[in-house]
Amino acid sequence: MKTYSAKPGEVERRWFVADLNGQVLGRAATTIATILRGKNKPEFTPHIDTGDFVIVVNADKVKLTGNKAEKKMYYRYTGFVGGLKSENAGKLLARKPEELIRRAVQGMLPKNALGRRLLLKLKVYIGPNHPHEAQNPQPLEL
Repeated sequence: MKTYSAKPGEVERRWFVADLNGQVLGRAATTIATILRGKNKPEFTPHIDTGDFVIVVNADKVKLTGNKAEKKMYYRYTGFVGGLKSENAGKLLARKPEELIRRAVQGMLPKNALGRRLLLKLKVYIGPNHPHEAQNPQPLEL
């Protein structure tokens, strides 16, 4: 028996819509990262992009459990001396909820070129509407 390895041209891509209305951020991010990576498919190959596209709607209605809204910090560096900026998760959720979702999912993907390519298949929108109706996305149960 030979081990099956998926080829990039043979992978069938599907589209899913994840509604985060009232969902917990971390639990939703793990499911989304699994779909993006393709680990839910039998032809999963670690070094090939076998995942599907995920559209996230209602990103502003996601929940943070415990005291993460006040205690969890996100950092970014401007490149200048003394340019380390920090913001807690509650303020980031209020200011830019799509960035909060993107960062949560990014932390669960591989830290290499494949992970950066997988993150391009994540589409995050604040409201319930999205411009991807032509792809006939299926609802994703979280």
